[in-house]
Amino acid sequence: MAKQYETVIGLEVHVELATKTKIFCSCSTEFGGAPNSHTCPVCTGMPGSLPVLNKQVVEYAIAVGLATNCSITQYCKFDRKNYFYPDNPQNYQISQLYLPICRNGGVEIDTPAGKKTIGIHEIHMEEDAGKLIHDEWEDCSLVDFNRSGVPLIEIVSEPDMRSAEEVIAYLDKLRLIIQYLGASDCKLNEGSMRADVNLSVREVGAKEFGTRTEMKNLNSFKAIARAIEGERARQIELLEEGKEVVQETRRWDDNKEYSYAMRSKEDAQDYRYFPDPDLVPIMISDEWIERIKAAQPELRTEKLERYKKEFDIPDYDAEILTSSKTMADLFEATTELCKKPKKVSNWLMVETLRLMKENDMEAEDLSFSPENLAKLIELVDAGTINSSVAKEVFEVIFKEDIDPDKYVEEKGLKAVNDEGALRATIEEVIANNPQSVEDYHNGKEKAIGFLVGQTMKAMQGKANPGMVNKILKELL
Repeated sequence: MAKQYETVIGLEVHVELATKTKIFCSCSTEFGGAPNSHTCPVCTGMPGSLPVLNKQVVEYAIAVGLATNCSITQYCKFDRKNYFYPDNPQNYQISQLYLPICRNGGVEIDTPAGKKTIGIHEIHMEEDAGKLIHDEWEDCSLVDFNRSGVPLIEIVSEPDMRSAEEVIAYLDKLRLIIQYLGASDCKLNEGSMRADVNLSVREVGAKEFGTRTEMKNLNSFKAIARAIEGERARQIELLEEGKEVVQETRRWDDNKEYSYAMRSKEDAQDYRYFPDPDLVPIMISDEWIERIKAAQPELRTEKLERYKKEFDIPDYDAEILTSSKTMADLFEATTELCKKPKKVSNWLMVETLRLMKENDMEAEDLSFSPENLAKLIELVDAGTINSSVAKEVFEVIFKEDIDPDKYVEEKGLKAVNDEGALRATIEEVIANNPQSVEDYHNGKEKAIGFLVGQTMKAMQGKANPGMVNKILKELL
């Protein structure tokens, strides 16, 4: 009988925090920028320069810790992790090994088998390294220190996940918590959220863990899922052939769907960690924790429950609307203005999602204002414009955030609600389409649809459809 294998997975998730400046200096953290333009003596590791801690980094770390049910280490400090690499200008990275700021937390995920808690071993603060750019043309490597010193938190999970689906559910949960807190935008494509996957396999029923490997270079959920499947298969194949899995760090190549060995896996002692002599310990008072706790926003789980109770919208809509903070904010602000949650939800769920898909956009990229969407809903409700004109106007709002009142006025898009003018047009349409009139009298209901269409065409789409139907039926 073939052996059954179980996959054991733990994650190290690095998140770039949304501070305006770096963790130990006042350089900008903005993504992009000409290489080496967001730098100073501190973040380029010049001798004699001294780090000064950015308080906001500590606040974000505590906020994420509280939201993931961790206990906060009230006396914590920074350590130096010593290693030599061209993108690491000091030849050490300031991190936390001995007293990380958060420990022993967990988040709940939904799995096909029900709810499951994924443990969080610890969360620690650290600085990011620079970035090496390999120039194939000149056959050399260049280094950009803009990212050096950007604040990170590293969230280290327990090895509690057993499949790619659980990993994605966990990452999704973390990403939403952090986005809702405003601690990071968590854009995987820009590297503001990165995950390293520690994976091992063992026979089902075995007590001991197998030998694990760590995979780096994963910048999308799809790549992470493929890397897990690929590495699981590679390790099982080795075991089936009677070979050993080597503990090492591997780099995943998503195009080739294969991972390559980078270096043998090192342990903490290889880094000669020691407390950083330039930074004082951080004392976190009870009051400080309470203050951050009091300022925590409503997170997705609570929002979801509230939407279902308060707004009477379908569960599916509530799920989608809360799956991004931007979308949820837009929904709430628009509803606040026009008091029509169902209609706001429809515009976001149908037209907005369609246009986002067509333009290959994320919810975070939406730029139209709740005011203009609320005005558009009012225009339709008042019968000032009909629904097909509203869709055209919305496309312009979506792209350029125009004021729909002014736009409708300038473009002459108002619906014709003047019964006299409508009646005259409809009489003409009836006179020009005797066949359809006859079909209608012979019981063909569809014929009226054709006549409505002809009337709308004659009115350049600006007629009030309800009124057209009413007058048509009367005249027929």
